[in-house]
Amino acid sequence: MHEFKYRDNILYCEDVRVADIAKKVGTPFYLYSYQTIVDHFRKLKDAFREIDPLICFSMKSNANLAVCKALLNEGAGLDIVSGGELYRAIKAGADPKKIVYASVGKKKEEIREAIRRGIFMFNVESVAELALINRIAGNMSKKIDVAIRVNPDVKPKTHKHITTGTKETKFGIALSVVENIFDNSNRYRHLNLIGLHIHIGSQITEAAPYIKAIKKVISFIKDARIDVKSLNIGGGLGIIYSKEKPQTAKEFANAILPLFKGSGLRIILEPGRFIIGNSGILVTSVLYVKKTQSKKFVIVDAGMNDLIRPSFYEAYHEIAPVTRRPGAAMDNIDVVGPICESGDFLAKDRRFQEVRPGDILAVMSAGAYGFSMASNYNARPRPCEVMVINGRFYIIRRRERYEDLIRGESIPKALK
Repeated sequence: MHEFKYRDNILYCEDVRVADIAKKVGTPFYLYSYQTIVDHFRKLKDAFREIDPLICFSMKSNANLAVCKALLNEGAGLDIVSGGELYRAIKAGADPKKIVYASVGKKKEEIREAIRRGIFMFNVESVAELALINRIAGNMSKKIDVAIRVNPDVKPKTHKHITTGTKETKFGIALSVVENIFDNSNRYRHLNLIGLHIHIGSQITEAAPYIKAIKKVISFIKDARIDVKSLNIGGGLGIIYSKEKPQTAKEFANAILPLFKGSGLRIILEPGRFIIGNSGILVTSVLYVKKTQSKKFVIVDAGMNDLIRPSFYEAYHEIAPVTRRPGAAMDNIDVVGPICESGDFLAKDRRFQEVRPGDILAVMSAGAYGFSMASNYNARPRPCEVMVINGRFYIIRRRERYEDLIRGESIPKALK
């Protein structure tokens, strides 16, 4: 459930008219419902209450400081994948002892900074990375907690670009290699090998792939007789974009909690999309309506630079009018942006009410991997971000200006 609902054919975010926000801030902009964000987090927390897991919000899905702060206030930890996300996490007020650091490509300076900050643990993706962290920790006279990311070779039934737990992907370490790491743990004198980590993919709508992966890993722990304290089961829980019927938090917990009985393992989760996906929308204005021999294009002021998921993943996002017009003529339309690419679209072949220039549309379920994947392609400033909290809206990131586009650039003297 979310807090974007119609009242008398007018779209609201909680108790605020979306159109009123558009008048004040202009379009395009991302709009988040604070209440939806915390409700989704609480549902997951309640579902796993009996084991008190560490729930680390995946910052790659949405790293806005206000979004992170809303979740930190609820007791969340953070899952980071870069030095930049670590910087953001600290700026948002995160407790470093509740930060887990994944990523297949951690740089030396990123590792040093994470150690200096005192993060909870690294999720290690390769033997080479393990050796590097051990060496850096030794040079800093530290002993660091790490978890080994296992590649369980499980197909999660999702898009190939967000499948991360099969042997063909760059992620994780094969179980046979993991066993060798633990057999030779004395090589890593500056590391505590305290856990295992899996993350099999994203937008996964059923428990079966998780069950298969978790069973594999727990069996491995028993058979290899390794001593670990935690199992991080990653994130990837799916949401409703169209007609999906994803598992609820409670259904997911009921399916996997029995697998951990008697294991003594602490569970760590890394949800992102599940919390923020349906908590945000992208609001855009119609610029032109263009008819061709075969299509009717609705050209809007948001494009693939603002929301790349439809172009990149062929992802479906519902398009909703901010003002419904009952009885209006209907037509088939493509909703496209201003970018100079044929792949710049937000929706194709949608049955929609008659659209006019100046109409405002909402691209639903855009809270995850929306702004976080936005770019300045075609030298377009990125949109502002807005959050509704307790009946008021706040700009939580200002719209970029043209001067932001050239910040940090310079023309060398040789060209002057």
